[in-house]
Amino acid sequence: MIIVSSCLAGMKVRYNGTACLDETIQKLLDNNQAVAVCPELLGGFSTPREPAEIVGGDGDAVLDGTAMVIDRLGNDVTGMYIQGAYEALEQARKVEATIVVLKENSPSCGSSMIYNGTFSGLKIPGQGVTSALLRRSGIEVISEEQLASRLEQLDSPEK
Repeated sequence: MIIVSSCLAGMKVRYNGTACLDETIQKLLDNNQAVAVCPELLGGFSTPREPAEIVGGDGDAVLDGTAMVIDRLGNDVTGMYIQGAYEALEQARKVEATIVVLKENSPSCGSSMIYNGTFSGLKIPGQGVTSALLRRSGIEVISEEQLASRLEQLDSPEK
């Protein structure tokens, strides 16, 4: 089973109440090969909500207690991001997920890039809180940008 970010499944759960439907993910959902999860909603956030960024590192640093997730108003929302990551991990274990496809750049879901913590639109290499926790737990995490090539690998005869 594959877990996918709810926003990539077309659900309007992003901080600004929008979605970013990915057609490949829609096909996976239609064929019952994927389950949609939103770590931020699982952590207790509502939609819409203030945007948030990691300050002082990336998701690994948040889990280690050396960085925080702060919303644009300056509120520390770290606990909700950590809670959402653990809830997403529980969902992944429940469905025995082999791959998790998360929305790139998000403070929860970014798998290789996140915003730099200054709310200036600049991105840096790093991963979000949920990506970090899932990887620490041995689950493969990729972004929507890597999905097509990863599915090709799964379908190839020389797996």
